Amino acid sequence: MQTKLVSQPYDLICIGAGPTGLACAIEAKRAGLRALVLDKGCLCNSLYHYPTNMVFFTTPELLEIGDLPLTCAGEKPTRVEALKYYRKAAEHYQLELRLYQCVERVEGSAGRFTVHTRTVQGVGSQHGAQKIVVATGYYDLPNRLGVPGEDLPCVSHYYTEAHPFWGQDVVVIGGKNSAAEAALDLYRAGARVTLVHRRAELGSTIKYWVRPDIDNRIKAGQIRALLETRVLRIEPGRVWVRGNNGERAIPAAQVFALTGYHPDFEFLRQLGVALDPQTSKLAMNPQTHESNVPGLYLAGVVIGGNATGEIFIENGRFHGKQIIAALTGSRPEPGRP
Repeated sequence: MQTKLVSQPYDLICIGAGPTGLACAIEAKRAGLRALVLDKGCLCNSLYHYPTNMVFFTTPELLEIGDLPLTCAGEKPTRVEALKYYRKAAEHYQLELRLYQCVERVEGSAGRFTVHTRTVQGVGSQHGAQKIVVATGYYDLPNRLGVPGEDLPCVSHYYTEAHPFWGQDVVVIGGKNSAAEAALDLYRAGARVTLVHRRAELGSTIKYWVRPDIDNRIKAGQIRALLETRVLRIEPGRVWVRGNNGERAIPAAQVFALTGYHPDFEFLRQLGVALDPQTSKLAMNPQTHESNVPGLYLAGVVIGGNATGEIFIENGRFHGKQIIAALTGSRPEPGRP
């Protein structure tokens, strides 16, 4: 295994190359700071793993970073349009990025941090930094069901597209937006869909235009919904559940377990960040975003702890402005991402 020290220390290292991490690096560069962005995956790795044909809930201006306009063909941008936009933003600001480098550990303290990374080829690197921003999101770690068979090849915690499942029996587990939208997409592509949810009703936060659609498909029997039902185990070709009618098996060529995601709390603990034992919210100064570890700042959805629905690109993109203002002693310009 090779290990090398890469260049001189940076003023700032951003761990995470999603929209929030990119926004932090852009603000740093605008302030005359030397910044590096690290990510274990590709640029905007989470967005890349979104459903192939996804359309964003929000309008384009709320996804913009660095005062660069996001143009799209429709009223709301698609996944493909957003990925292209963030690539162009990184190119425009000539951001220094090291992609496909997993952060293994961070040593040192404010003013002399050392970030240890390793590529998929096994090459290790050490990057020095005065300050660090953690903007790692949460989409990499699904909330697991904890049932036998969850790791079978026919089970996925991510939904891509419906085409391969035409004419197939598919079970979707979950009751919020991701599960509802996947169930509808699969139904319209000709799959036989069963939606399994442990509660008596689907989530109240389902998008207002999706809610009547999924409710009507269920009422019409076009999508079978098993509410107040828990998954017991998954076997090749079927899912065993228990509900009000007892235990039974449901045919399933494919299972989508869309039960949400969570930040990498273990990594944050390794960095020394304190987490609330009930909410998993991180110890952080809300004005500066500095954590309880001096010189280590937090941005994006990680600051929400278990409440991953509180932070989105729309508000996370402003965190970089607050952090860089704290580092430079300037006042952030209101309203500018």
